[in-house]
This record gives sequence, C-alpha cells and structure tokens, in this order.
Amino acid sequence: MKSIADIKAIRDKMQSQIILRDNNTNEETRIVVGMATCGISAGARPVFNTLVEEVATRQLKNVKVSRSGCLGMCKLEPIVEVFVPGQEKVTYVKVDPEKAKQIIASHIVNGNICTDYLITNE
Repeated sequence: MKSIADIKAIRDKMQSQIILRDNNTNEETRIVVGMATCGISAGARPVFNTLVEEVATRQLKNVKVSRSGCLGMCKLEPIVEVFVPGQEKVTYVKVDPEKAKQIIASHIVNGNICTDYLITNE
C-alpha cells in the first residue's frame, strides 16, 4: 500500500499529463499508430519509435505522435493515420520504419501525401 503522500504525488503527476493532452490546439498535426496486438506483431513498435525519433530530430513543432488500439484493418498493419488541421485524415498501411521516415519527410514536412503507401484495391 502506498502512503497518502505517494498517492498524491502520483495524482499530481497524472494531472499534469492530462492537462498537456487537453491543451491540444487545432493547429496540431497528429500522427496515430495502431498499436493493438495485431499492429505490434506486424511491426508497429519500430514504426512508432521511428516516427517519434524523426519528429524529435527534425524539431517539428505542433506534431504529436501517439498510439491507438485496433484500427480495424489487421491485414493492413502497421497502420499510421495522419490528421493535419483543415485536411482529410490520411491512412497509411503496411508501414515500415523506412516508409515512416518518408511519411515525415514528404507529408509532414512538405505537405505531399505519400500515395504509394495508401490503401489500394489489390
């Protein structure tokens, strides 16, 4: 059992994280990686890590990379969704770390959607 002081410290820490999440602006680009078991087994963890590293390395402001549960298309995992303010959501499928780097360079930095990585009628 934790002491009251420990519990209050945990509460305060979590409150600050909630405030950070709730302070999202409409100007923030969100990159969401499907990280359910199907995504993880298909390689979503290295994709997520690559996206986080690229955003940090490029010092991209107002870009947030986050995890999601199942996105409903297990056979197309790893899936990455990009939400740019004022634009339609873009869903990339079968993403690997190299594709993740290209998504950051082309889509996030230069505004050009990587059409080769989108869902196709195969």
